[in-house]
Amino acid sequence: MIPAAFDYVRVSSLSQAIEFLRDNPDGAKLLAGGHTLLPALKLRLASPELLIDIGSVAEIKGIEIGETHVKIGALTTHSELAASEPLNEIFPIFRETGSVLADPQVRNRGTIGGSLANADPAADWPAVVLALRAKIQIAGATGPRFVPAEEFFLDIFSTALEPDEILASIQIPKPKAGTRYAYRKIRHPASGFAVVGIAIAVRTSDGVVDEASIGVTGATNHAFVGKEASEFLTGKVLSQDNIDEAARILGENTECLSDRYAPAEYRANLVRVELRRALLELS
Repeated sequence: MIPAAFDYVRVSSLSQAIEFLRDNPDGAKLLAGGHTLLPALKLRLASPELLIDIGSVAEIKGIEIGETHVKIGALTTHSELAASEPLNEIFPIFRETGSVLADPQVRNRGTIGGSLANADPAADWPAVVLALRAKIQIAGATGPRFVPAEEFFLDIFSTALEPDEILASIQIPKPKAGTRYAYRKIRHPASGFAVVGIAIAVRTSDGVVDEASIGVTGATNHAFVGKEASEFLTGKVLSQDNIDEAARILGENTECLSDRYAPAEYRANLVRVELRRALLELS
């Protein structure tokens, strides 16, 4: 399998990359980790005229722990997220998710920004950033803008990014005391993608849920927030009955995909089962 011919340029700054995107609005693709793009090129599912290699852009790499927010550069790899002690002291869900994501080759080369921008409906990180109520920082010719993660994923492989924009970072508010996290997924045995994945953040005090946030991936054509189930849990104890009811609500409010990997009815059942299991971990 041989890709179609293309030009290649390696940039060292966001401004350079944005300029190339602006000059080639319909024929350019960004290259970072490459674990989605390169197979697509080989199969000629993508045939860009220009590849813009942003792998050396230092300004969108790394993890910064601020007073109120944590900033994760788009080029931070999956393995770096899982290995970061400062990050996982605050958000242990990154290690939990990174440990079940794909395989070592993908974890060492793939980036969180590439995963989010690609918006694969079965990717892991979209559910996590939704549960953490993150904001996506987007860089463009007119300057940066911030999009709540809940508004970023629009459809299958479709996001709020414009053709001349780049996902620069993910900004997550630091949690309040008492917040705990869980990520569970039913992993496709060949690809490692989520047939269904559930990320949750729950804050409790005196056994009562003060705040809950649920991110779901794999079930529909894009990752989404389980609002109704989260709202039901707020103000309640994590009893077996309440957990079962939250799982029922999430399942009934999810219009699941049906494909060769799993029918819609099976995915809907997995949504219920995995949310129940995740909440039981935290009860």
